[in-house]
Amino acid sequence: MTQKTGHALIQDYLRTLDSSPGVYRMLDAQQAVLYVGKARDLRARVSNYARPSGHSGRIARMIRETASMMFLTTNTETEALLLEQNLIKQLKPRYNVLLRDDKSFPNILVAKSHDYPQIKKHRGAKSEKGDYYGPFASAGAVNRTLTQLQRVFLLRNCTDSVFESRTRPCLLFQIKRCSAPCVGRISAPDYNALVNDAERFLQGKTTTIQSDLATEMARAAENMEYERAAALRDRIKALTAVQSVQAINPKGVAEADIVALHMEGGQACVQVFFIRGNQSWGNRDFYPRLGGAESPDEVMQAFLMQFYDNTPPPRQILLSHPPEDPDLTSDVLSERARRKVEVAVPLRGEKSDLVTNALRNARESLARRMSESATQLRLLEGLADAFELPSPPRRIEVYDNSHIMGTNAVGGMIVAGPDGWIKNQYRKFNIKGTEITPGDDFGMMKEVLTRRFTRLLKDDPDRQTEAWPDLLLIDGGAGQVSAVHEIMAELGVEDIPMIGVAKGQDRDHGKEEFHRHGQRPFALRMNDPVLYFVQRLRDEAHRWAIGTHRAKRAKSQMANPLDEIAGIGASRKRALLQHFGSAKAVGRAGLTDLQAAPGISAAMAQKVYDHFNAKG
Repeated sequence: MTQKTGHALIQDYLRTLDSSPGVYRMLDAQQAVLYVGKARDLRARVSNYARPSGHSGRIARMIRETASMMFLTTNTETEALLLEQNLIKQLKPRYNVLLRDDKSFPNILVAKSHDYPQIKKHRGAKSEKGDYYGPFASAGAVNRTLTQLQRVFLLRNCTDSVFESRTRPCLLFQIKRCSAPCVGRISAPDYNALVNDAERFLQGKTTTIQSDLATEMARAAENMEYERAAALRDRIKALTAVQSVQAINPKGVAEADIVALHMEGGQACVQVFFIRGNQSWGNRDFYPRLGGAESPDEVMQAFLMQFYDNTPPPRQILLSHPPEDPDLTSDVLSERARRKVEVAVPLRGEKSDLVTNALRNARESLARRMSESATQLRLLEGLADAFELPSPPRRIEVYDNSHIMGTNAVGGMIVAGPDGWIKNQYRKFNIKGTEITPGDDFGMMKEVLTRRFTRLLKDDPDRQTEAWPDLLLIDGGAGQVSAVHEIMAELGVEDIPMIGVAKGQDRDHGKEEFHRHGQRPFALRMNDPVLYFVQRLRDEAHRWAIGTHRAKRAKSQMANPLDEIAGIGASRKRALLQHFGSAKAVGRAGLTDLQAAPGISAAMAQKVYDHFNAKG
């Protein structure tokens, strides 16, 4: 008996469905999830798919591929919307709108675990004590703001350990970027007054700060405190300069995200501007993956739900297009933020101008991306022709190793596709194998590929996701390709095309030779665009691997031997360093000398002594 699919299958499900709110999943014959949707009335929503006609091409394809469905009822439509977004994020269905950029946004943290608060960039969970300001669109926007805050408010950005170990002011004090609280050049009350001014600046109260500084400068001049008056004058100048170079600074919008959507040619760009404290804190563009024929309100709804899953929503979100259900969207975002979040499409005034500006940016960004994508697609087609691939690759993985005489060895993987670099898929591999001879590139490559594809075979053995590559590029010649082929054969993954890129005669850039297993090497014309494309791929992998190696080497050079001793925390480490002067001196110290250090018990002194003497 033939199993039902499509309209007939969906019609059968209607017999058992009621009008409850809930979430439904449509699955294909291999049980892969095609689509996740929510409904206020499950029966009414699913009945739309049972109709044999009147669907867009995308929906019609989805219905034809549907071999089974799953349902989960909820108490409210709000619960259904939240569950839908959780499932979309987890399952990444083919026909849903997907936001592919899941990186967190940076914030500015005024850390208040110390008598002299530190100001710094922060990304991730907000677990540290202090006040957080953000989000900022990029690390660059945070760094620019931190530089401005240092210039105007002279706040420290050094770590607590550096702060405690200073005996004289650092360079930042000399160039008037820090008030040097580490060596007592400013009292705690005066420093905290600067911190309060900086926080008022981040809240948008710049006019009040400038007025207060001017009053204070006049008072200092009257009291003939000319050096203090000159310092205040310099701060006022710096604050004026900051205000003059900032971008869009809306007077009537204190806190909002401006979200504008432009769709064209089956693609979409969403531009987000962050307004906090009446100041623009940068913008970011996003390119959600579309299923095929979504409406702007459907894309906007999906974007807002996924974007604000990890990012706290502001009090106001100004949109270019309304979402499918504005009231429900506002309710869900308000629930996440635990306060009222207004979702609106402004029609006039300053707010409308902000949205218009964001929409223009979205339109221009999408035009540039489509132009770049067309060029990228031509290069991928040329790559398929040159390397005799069955079709243009959708995912290229490029591997490279980096080390110095075998030390701090790392492997790097970069990923490229039709949209260019896929940087959130880049991976780094710390070489862990103890049996690998230092400098053995074959051994390192074997470990990297074994770890990569063992994990891939475990997570997605049926190759249902986009994580499987269509082409592997290896930095190396015939020997490297042969070794990689053996590795892949051992793993049972022999159907992925693989190319080795080796420098040709005299190792000249532009004379690369390409190697395939069991075939003669070949070269491309010097002016072939595909050659330049492959060079860019290899150079990006080289850059990524070297950068990872340098970071690892720097970390190992900065490591303190005291960090390896269990029970030695920040305070004991600081006590030992202040008593002996350096970690090397601690290692040379006798047991009696260690016991004389403040805060070090006899048992702890024995542990420190044994640690260093066990090393010989």
